[in-house]
Amino acid sequence: MSEPNPILVAAVLCCLFCSCRSAENSPRGLVSEPDALTPVPFNEVRLEDSFWLPRLLTQAETLVPFALDKTVPAVENLRKTAKFLSGDTTDLPFPHRFVSSDLYKVMEGAAYLLTIEDDPELERRLDEIIDVIAAAQQDDGYLYVAHITGVSKNHDHWGGGGMGDEPYSFVLHSHELYNVGHMYEAAIAYYRATGKRKWLDVAEKSARHINEVFFEGSLHYNDGLPVNQAPGHEEIELALVKLYRVTGERLYLEMAKRFLDIRGRSYVPEGDGYFAPTYAQQHLPVADQREPVGHAVRATYLYSAMADVAALVGTDEYDAALHGIWRNIVDTRMHITGGLGAVHGIEGFGPPYFLPNKEAYNETCAAVGNVLFNHRMFLRTGDAAFMDVAEVALLNGALVGVNIAGNRFFYVNPLEADGTTGFNHGAAGRAPWFNTACCPSNLARTIPQVTGMMYSFVGNEIYTAFYAGSDAVVPLESGDVSIRQETDYPFDGRVVLTINPERDQSFSLKLRIPGWARSDRFVPGDLYQYADTTADGDGWQIRVNGAIEDVPLDKGFADIDRMWHPGDEVELTLPMDVRFNRAHDNVEADRGRVAVTRGPLVYCAEGIDNGGPVQRFSIERLPDRSAISTETFESGLLQNVVSVSFPSTESREGENRAHQLTMIPYYAWNNRGTGSMIVWIPNADPSGARLRE
Repeated sequence: MSEPNPILVAAVLCCLFCSCRSAENSPRGLVSEPDALTPVPFNEVRLEDSFWLPRLLTQAETLVPFALDKTVPAVENLRKTAKFLSGDTTDLPFPHRFVSSDLYKVMEGAAYLLTIEDDPELERRLDEIIDVIAAAQQDDGYLYVAHITGVSKNHDHWGGGGMGDEPYSFVLHSHELYNVGHMYEAAIAYYRATGKRKWLDVAEKSARHINEVFFEGSLHYNDGLPVNQAPGHEEIELALVKLYRVTGERLYLEMAKRFLDIRGRSYVPEGDGYFAPTYAQQHLPVADQREPVGHAVRATYLYSAMADVAALVGTDEYDAALHGIWRNIVDTRMHITGGLGAVHGIEGFGPPYFLPNKEAYNETCAAVGNVLFNHRMFLRTGDAAFMDVAEVALLNGALVGVNIAGNRFFYVNPLEADGTTGFNHGAAGRAPWFNTACCPSNLARTIPQVTGMMYSFVGNEIYTAFYAGSDAVVPLESGDVSIRQETDYPFDGRVVLTINPERDQSFSLKLRIPGWARSDRFVPGDLYQYADTTADGDGWQIRVNGAIEDVPLDKGFADIDRMWHPGDEVELTLPMDVRFNRAHDNVEADRGRVAVTRGPLVYCAEGIDNGGPVQRFSIERLPDRSAISTETFESGLLQNVVSVSFPSTESREGENRAHQLTMIPYYAWNNRGTGSMIVWIPNADPSGARLRE
């Protein structure tokens, strides 16, 4: 990887807390529910750490430029569509359902970078693409390459290659609404970054068109009758909520709710597999659903939108569904990495406790969806349990999707690999891109937004949900409060916060005490439980201005409610012990095995550190704390990463011998070449705790 751009480094370290270019599109002006938790926007949190800041630099210098280059064919498709609309039909685009969405997601990620630093060349490139997008939109607002140009016709598979032969004739699989949903999100991000309305106008024109066609009826579509059908792939619901937030136009929020409320009512597909009513969560009205079913990405986008709409409309009609689905996920259907959707083919949820390791699917996008869903549930409830899940899914299930260099990716994320099997769409390891490139493009837009999950506020309460070296200003009713956070989290459990209110000020500072630091399990739910007794008995601790404080817990947050003075210092210490975990006995793949965690990170053994295939190792007895060591990589691709080592047994050629097993964080595997990997290590120690039947 090239040396970091010093100008960008300086910009990231020294950028203003609000880098939007005009007050009218400031994130603080967005529509929100008065009594709901409001996150401090990502571009108002300045990173100063060794974990996320390097990733943000890699995002700017490698991932986004690389991804923009990879999505050039999508731009060309749109360019040819614009030419078609101008009368030139000599060069038609190739038919594709969703390639445009990959472009939009990468552009969204690029727009987020523009909120951090002015980049005239990147902005110029985006403006050129936006001109192409605007020219490819029909006068009535319709925007879908294959139907505008007619290239979808005469395809055998699913009718129009999964697109249908006419606009909105195959909403179940066409991705027409999915594509424009991602366009809305990108257009909003670009508007917030630059103040330019051109793309936002395209998005609003599209949304008004869709409202007319789907809910009012248009003479030019569906024989003039309202389509009145929810999309097969959820996404537009989330995007319409964002469009409402940035414009204040109530129509878009009403549209989001209508798309939710007609799901499972106005249209229920018949069939199996991709045509099963459960595949796209169309088997029941959303308020009546209680279990996660079908395609995991579609599902988590749906649940995220339900939480959004419920908060903004002020309704509890989805709450039973949201809480029931969440409980079912964490109790029966989530890998310890936060990965969702274990089943290949449908890329989705299997039966309860079906959580294979080597055969797991766990699409990267599903882990991103898990983060989105849980963050929204936290904002709705103020309960740390949701951020516990979001953190595990982010640091393990999502971050594993991109290598440290930012130019190779995982689509599929098993918990075991032999180094030769082509589990990742035919590749044994990471791939430079995919024909279905939703995962790389999703990471391009997700990583810059992580800081937007760190701080939230309501009234005179500040919630600190994620830990990273950072600066932020939180606007409370009683006045702004500056917070400086210093930490080497997630590898170190010491977090120091310097609190600087505008004046002596009374408010509540709530610090999330992760479940892994205060309970008997790594992540909420009944699936996983600590099997060892190696934890530090002192547990977590809080000091205020050097004095230990006995702080009460409120929904998993340590609540420090006091009169604050400029310069007050809070020190949170979280235990960073290496822990061994067992799965519920109903998880067949994990019986007689343990998984290793440290802090919020899941660890794995990789062949490169252990002299070959890691499937030959087992742990006869869980080691004492004194037998476990940690070591920090001082250089190379894994610089600053902490590895763990402990005694194990190696079985080779019929003989057993002692071996010091080395493990690294799961997110960091397959950065030093393709080889074997394993998360769940065989262990027959009868002294380990077993979960109930």
